[in-house]
Amino acid sequence: MRKLSTFTFISLDGYYKGENNDISWHKHGQEEGEFSAESLKAENTLLFGRVTYEMMAGFWPSPMAFESFPDTAEGMNKAEKIVFSKTLNSVDWKNTKLAKGDVIEEVKTLKASPGNDLTILGSGSIVTQLAEQGLIDEFQIMIDPVAIGAGKPLFKNISQQLSLKLVNSRTFKSGVVLNSYQLG
Repeated sequence: MRKLSTFTFISLDGYYKGENNDISWHKHGQEEGEFSAESLKAENTLLFGRVTYEMMAGFWPSPMAFESFPDTAEGMNKAEKIVFSKTLNSVDWKNTKLAKGDVIEEVKTLKASPGNDLTILGSGSIVTQLAEQGLIDEFQIMIDPVAIGAGKPLFKNISQQLSLKLVNSRTFKSGVVLNSYQLG
């Protein structure tokens, strides 16, 4: 069975996006960039919701991405990607498939099928839905040392408490902390 992990960065006050989907507060330094590039070498299939997909597809194929984060840009563009959306009719980012069905059922099918492990990038509403169904094997949460005051919390509208167990932690020179959790 394929494993499903999440990778999300959040502010100290728990938001994965600021108001108007702003993520400019998340500053990737060299060390975080190296971590991202190294993580992509696992060749996991990347999963996105529509909003995150549109943001990623607008940046990672760009010359700016290749200039600023060449290894990560190469990995993001090379990776197999799936976007969950009921409103998109097509996707044009290289190696991307569109999934229009029920997210829970689609992910259950993906986990049961052969292939590389799966990683959700961002996509807080999908993370919440899948976490409540017990489908996420590991939560990787990168905590930026900044409070932004308002935005979208990672686990907005969860209907039940999620008890998580810390399985790994890494501190970057920038003050960013990466915690990895499993359901406890």
